[in-house]
Amino acid sequence: MIDRATIDRIMDAANIVDVVSEFVHLRKAGVNYKGLCPFHDDKTPSFMVSPAKGICHCFACGKGGNAVKFIMEHEQMTYPEALKWLANKYNIEVKERELTDDEQREQSERESMFIVNEWAKNYFTDLLNNNVDGQAIGKQYFRSRGFRDDIIAKFHLGYALPQRDALSAVALSKGYKEEYLVKTGLCYRKDSGELVDRYAGRVIFPWFNVSGKVCAFGGRLLDSRTKGVQQKYVNSPESDIYHKDHELYGLYQAKRAIVKEDRVFMVEGYTDVISMHQCGIENVVANSGTALSYHQIRLLRRFTSNIVLLYDGDEAGIHAAMRGTDMLLGEGMNIKVLVLPDGDDPDSFSKKHDANTFRNYIEQHQTDFIRFKTDQLLRGVTDPIKRSEAISSIVKSVSVIPDQITRDTYLHECSNTLQIGEQTLISTMNHFIRNAKEEKAKEAERLKRQQSGQQLPPDNPPEEWDLPAQPPQPTLIGLHTVAQQTSDVERLLIQNIVRHGEEIIFRDLETEDGQTIHLNVAQYIDYDLGQDGLHFSNKLFNQILTEAVEHSNDPDFKAEPYFMHHPDINISTLAAKLAINEYQLSRSLEIEHKEETLRQQVQHLILDFRKDIVRQRLKDIQQQLRQAGTDMERIKQLMQEYKETQQIRDVLAKQTGNDIIVN
Repeated sequence: MIDRATIDRIMDAANIVDVVSEFVHLRKAGVNYKGLCPFHDDKTPSFMVSPAKGICHCFACGKGGNAVKFIMEHEQMTYPEALKWLANKYNIEVKERELTDDEQREQSERESMFIVNEWAKNYFTDLLNNNVDGQAIGKQYFRSRGFRDDIIAKFHLGYALPQRDALSAVALSKGYKEEYLVKTGLCYRKDSGELVDRYAGRVIFPWFNVSGKVCAFGGRLLDSRTKGVQQKYVNSPESDIYHKDHELYGLYQAKRAIVKEDRVFMVEGYTDVISMHQCGIENVVANSGTALSYHQIRLLRRFTSNIVLLYDGDEAGIHAAMRGTDMLLGEGMNIKVLVLPDGDDPDSFSKKHDANTFRNYIEQHQTDFIRFKTDQLLRGVTDPIKRSEAISSIVKSVSVIPDQITRDTYLHECSNTLQIGEQTLISTMNHFIRNAKEEKAKEAERLKRQQSGQQLPPDNPPEEWDLPAQPPQPTLIGLHTVAQQTSDVERLLIQNIVRHGEEIIFRDLETEDGQTIHLNVAQYIDYDLGQDGLHFSNKLFNQILTEAVEHSNDPDFKAEPYFMHHPDINISTLAAKLAINEYQLSRSLEIEHKEETLRQQVQHLILDFRKDIVRQRLKDIQQQLRQAGTDMERIKQLMQEYKETQQIRDVLAKQTGNDIIVN
């Protein structure tokens, strides 16, 4: 793990304008910068970058944060990977804390496997470019497929010598362990104990994961050896760093283009991807002939919700276009299908056309998937039973679409196209939806039993405001425990801590021992809530308050930059959202935040926070009264508690005077 001191150096060095400018063209807009948002199809500049605050934010789609969060979102990296990316950009040495034995062992094995794969990738490409056989056989093969040398280099294509121990002998001589040669799948052991190279005599296609690390390889037999051979391609076996249903070939090379175009083309094979890149179309990936998995779909969904399936025009291509589409629809993907003319696949078609011609053909011939499926399943069908089965299959596909308006639109079109009553289709669709919900509930119950009620924390930073709440905390004196949901008042209180946490709002207060103190925003909120044992319902809010109070006596403490540069990406992301202003006032219109105004605002918010707790408690008591039945002793107890709670509410109402929250 990267230590806090290193993270601080990275955050201090990272210039948000400098970082974002690598991916977005920015222009000056007052004290800030603006550009087209890289996370959605932005027509007018809505992406704001604030050098003063060190954050960016899109007012259309809501994406943004500090420099680390931007790199995480744009490059689809983990938090440590984004930190290392920035460290490399600013030439900062990354120091990591000492890991536990288990962490060291797990990380060491994974890193060792990635290191071996990186070496193997360089070994294969070196053979292709510098070995006599590599040039005469491997490179000649790629050139015969029409690949330019720059494209060969872009995808790091390579060649493996035909000797069955060529790679293993060199790897072992350089100190790489046999254990990792086998674990990565570069080699395997025969029953006789002989160590054999898996890809001997094949041209090599390295697989890169989304972060750019080599996770696997594909090896293809050359044309002269493929006659009568069913398995032209051999891929890496499953390992700790490669799961075939988690990866997509070409995604690393395509991810920026996918984000820019807000669309991805899905093809079947390596050469389809490479040829389309050479044609000039880079937002393309391949599932390499396997059925799509939820992992792959959700990986793509991080970049775009729009997918075009490009397949051959033969029966096999049409069948491939049908596979996995219900999963795509169920994950909210917008699917188009393009079946190329008979005799063409994306590889051959892209060799005949330039990028503009190819794109124009796609725009003119792509078909909405539901319409495509309707046309394919009902073409020439006259048998009533087969027609009924086909219509049921179409309605089932519509039923998995999460958006109700989209579902209704498709059903309306299907009703017109199929000449079937819309109510009949709706009834059929509802049947499928109910069955799916029942199956989902059964599966959830099975998982619950397997996990024994234990839940794991989420892997990724939260994207929404409503983060998981803590267990119920004690509230006002005299009241029982109250479970709360994160409220607007809480958010406003925590926003004041982030924006103004270090600012003094009470001066020259005398303590019991005669000392004089000042209280800043964070200290006052902590003191006031602490009197009655109150806590925020959100654990991140409580952590922010605690840290703000702990650092209040630091002479250089400024809450806003401290939390926006926090090493916990959850906190830094939340702080960036709280710090952002949608509208930038000119300096002449800006109102100075006076101490008295800020004090009144904080006091009013705390009272409203208490009122929210009391309102919730009154609702809870009412619910308990409805459930008390004929238990008169319990009813009497609840009525007394209800009366006491109302008295507290009335006192708070007098203190606030009204329900208006000062911003």
